[in-house]
Amino acid sequence: MTQEAPAKETTPLKPGAIAPDFTLPDQDKKDFKLSECRGKRPVALFFYPLDWSPTCSKENACFTRDLSRFHGMAEVAAISVDSTWSHKAWAEKMGLKHRLLSDMQRAVTKAYGLFHPGINAAQRATVLVGKDGKIAWVKVEADITKERDYAEVEAQLQKLAAQA
Repeated sequence: MTQEAPAKETTPLKPGAIAPDFTLPDQDKKDFKLSECRGKRPVALFFYPLDWSPTCSKENACFTRDLSRFHGMAEVAAISVDSTWSHKAWAEKMGLKHRLLSDMQRAVTKAYGLFHPGINAAQRATVLVGKDGKIAWVKVEADITKERDYAEVEAQLQKLAAQA
């Protein structure tokens, strides 16, 4: 018998909600604390299922390639349930320059309502958090095997940056 995840773990938070604070280690085992960005700049959180998978590899290569464009508007961090060791090896192999945050306990993924029980990992989703600490925009990809729409993300980031 399979046990279903509670609805709050699989229902994305809505724009206007206070973004749950968290501290997660990155691939260099340096802590990233969301609340340290509050009042300074918006944050773009890119949730993705797993390191090393084809779609996640393409997306994270794009985040690094376009980092200066995205980072000019927001602090950028990608989040998956992989370990810091996996993130480190993957970042080195792929030449990734952005922060890869490790949510092995799935606490942040669940707090944001982005848990995918079928794969025991995060859904492919983008969460933009304003300088005020509130969620400004959320997009969960309906098909987990497809890349997110980078132009749409950039347009939303531009809107958020204009409000700052």
